[in-house]
Amino acid sequence: MSKKNITLGIFGGGQLGKFLVQSARKLKIKTIVYTDSNDSPAIYYADDFYVAKYTNKKTINKFIKKIDVATFEFENIPFNTLRYVTKKIKVYPNPNIISILQDRLKEKNFLNFNKINTTKYLNLKNINKKKINKNFFPAIAKTRTLGYDGKGQTFFKNKKTFLKYQFKNQNYIIEKLVNFKKEISIIITRNKKQIYCFDAFQNIHKEQILKFSYSDANINKKINLEAKKIAEKIVKKLDYIGTMCVEFFITNQNKILVNEIAPRVHNSGHLTMNAYNVSQFENHIRAVCNIKIIKPKKIHKMMMNNILGKEIKYYRSKIIKKNEYLFDYGKQEIKEKRKMGHLTKLI
Repeated sequence: MSKKNITLGIFGGGQLGKFLVQSARKLKIKTIVYTDSNDSPAIYYADDFYVAKYTNKKTINKFIKKIDVATFEFENIPFNTLRYVTKKIKVYPNPNIISILQDRLKEKNFLNFNKINTTKYLNLKNINKKKINKNFFPAIAKTRTLGYDGKGQTFFKNKKTFLKYQFKNQNYIIEKLVNFKKEISIIITRNKKQIYCFDAFQNIHKEQILKFSYSDANINKKINLEAKKIAEKIVKKLDYIGTMCVEFFITNQNKILVNEIAPRVHNSGHLTMNAYNVSQFENHIRAVCNIKIIKPKKIHKMMMNNILGKEIKYYRSKIIKKNEYLFDYGKQEIKEKRKMGHLTKLI
């Protein structure tokens, strides 16, 4: 398949989809977006789009007939939909991988099975609440599926508060709270022959939503290399094609723990658009379309500010300085904590 005649289908029409579409256009690859919302930035840049539920088989069949290969901008596309599509055409990353990484328990089990360190965790279904060790707390309960940006999470200061809590169902994992000094992420891209990582980004969260990222994580070379090696091990074990983000905690003892895996391009990787010679989005397009990926090279030291909710009103009227880059996602509805744009600047 040459890039001249590829039509790429993208599930999801948010800002990540928008940047994927723009990167594909740079490579002269046609794109068709499938989204379940009219308020989807990506549809204004794609060559074509469909707006329908992700379970609408009639529309999905129309979508499949027009594309050569499919990918997605977020991991919560129904697994049954992705599995159906992959029977007709190639989908990257492979939906079987998503069935693992959509579920926090399966993800943690996969990591631990492959001797990759995570925080201590328990499956709520298997817990005898009264016998749980009080030293396991403080802890966080997280829904096994569909949770993101702090959604579906409950903090427990001690065993007493945990025992009093009434869960809606048993589909939770309980994670022991980690005392960490930094959160970092590794953005990695793999195609069938190549693997490349960006250097670690340092991330700062506000109310469990990514707020700031820095292109220099200010960590020693050993930790940066170790995090890259873990990310490489993960993509190889999964036979992963495309761009992935692996989020890590660095403990006070300089131990690296994997927090979560995002099987897609990621917010913390927005910096790659200005700080590097190639973006995470372009390398993802290249990987899923079986085109040679580009080795990342840092060209600027930068930071990113995620613009949430009503903050966008200020930035839409702000005079942008020469060393700043404003990305307004063009979302119509302003909601509290909704990602409306981001600002990157040289530091």
